[in-house]
Amino acid sequence: MRMSSILGIALVSLSLGCSKQPPREPVTLTFLDIEWESPDQLSGLAQDLQEFTRETGIQVKRLPAPDSSHNQLEEWRELLQKEAGGPDVVGVDVIWPGMLNQYLMDLKPYLADELSSQDPVVVANYMVGDKLVAMPRHAYIGVLLYRTDLLQRYGYRQPPKTWDELEAMATRIQAGERARGAQDFWGFVWQGGAGEGLTCAGLEWQASQSGGKIIEDNRSISVNNPETIRAWQQAKRWVGSISPPGVTAYAKWDAENVWASGRAAFFRGWVSDYSLISTHVPPSHTTRFGVTSLPGGKGGRIGALGGNGLGVSQNSAHPHEAIELIRFLLRRDLQLIRATEHSSPPPEIELKELPFILGLYPQLKLRENGGGVVARPSIVAGQKYEDVSAAYFRALHSALTGEKEPSVAVAALQKELIELTGFPAGPPSPKRRINPQE
Repeated sequence: MRMSSILGIALVSLSLGCSKQPPREPVTLTFLDIEWESPDQLSGLAQDLQEFTRETGIQVKRLPAPDSSHNQLEEWRELLQKEAGGPDVVGVDVIWPGMLNQYLMDLKPYLADELSSQDPVVVANYMVGDKLVAMPRHAYIGVLLYRTDLLQRYGYRQPPKTWDELEAMATRIQAGERARGAQDFWGFVWQGGAGEGLTCAGLEWQASQSGGKIIEDNRSISVNNPETIRAWQQAKRWVGSISPPGVTAYAKWDAENVWASGRAAFFRGWVSDYSLISTHVPPSHTTRFGVTSLPGGKGGRIGALGGNGLGVSQNSAHPHEAIELIRFLLRRDLQLIRATEHSSPPPEIELKELPFILGLYPQLKLRENGGGVVARPSIVAGQKYEDVSAAYFRALHSALTGEKEPSVAVAALQKELIELTGFPAGPPSPKRRINPQE
């Protein structure tokens, strides 16, 4: 072989060797999650993320989140503003889409199939205009939890269906349990501290009495009406009678701890399909408890919508992989829910007349005579929702503590909301359907 040919082959070989690309490093997604469940219940998500990595090779790094919703929102805003190094997938509280819209991708073009199986009522709270800011994941709703053993002890065959029934049953059970020696026993506990939880409770009280949604979908302020005033007056009557005097300082965990310790007959809590399967345990001193729709009034039985979805940052370096993670987590949850179609509820839980938004155990018809759902006015209020909610829970808190009469507090609140939003005053919207299938 001629020397020139040998030299040519050597040069080509060297060129190919130099052009060989180093192996790509595996993609790592940063996941900023909202942890609704208590720490001892988080292993399920950790296992799901490990399985996702096994299936795809994509690593997932979870970032810790603050405890309160307000602190979470502030951290989310700060991190999502970063052009690089921020989160890829973010948990999005149901009230955040209007406030985080500018930082998140529109997911509708990518998750059309998954979206078609979602409840339209829930989806609407993650839409800003025609944009899907986050994909709904766990839809929570306000419910009434009750002690089945105490209902049986005092001769009640069913949990209360109206607020008046709740008040009467709680009064009787509380008196009976105190006579048996439980001096720190209460009839009904709920989250009454000045915070977002009180906005949810207050909205449930007034909506169930046909008092409207605070701000209606037509952008009118409807809170100042006789039904809302009566609902606030009734709740004020509970403080110090069937509910602890300190209930007006209770955060979520305060109310939940009283319930879990066995010192309450009824508890206003949150559940989702996922949590009913995975996380709830009976209060102490009993092996069973019940879950039902919240009591109601002339407007029906209504629970506030809570929960979280999953969004993708506009600045994500790995949007395709981020969407794959969302799709995977939705699929895992769906598999869990579908398994209930051929099983029974856990033996420690009695389920009766559940809110229509819940879909587990469909073969048992647990939603018959159940309640509807009301959403907080976060989409219509947009960027001003935090201020709207703060104005609402401050006004309601002042009524519950006796600082102001409910009628005075409601009138002042309406004036403040008009100034804050620029929306006019108007009446509550007509009574909405309770059963979405009607």
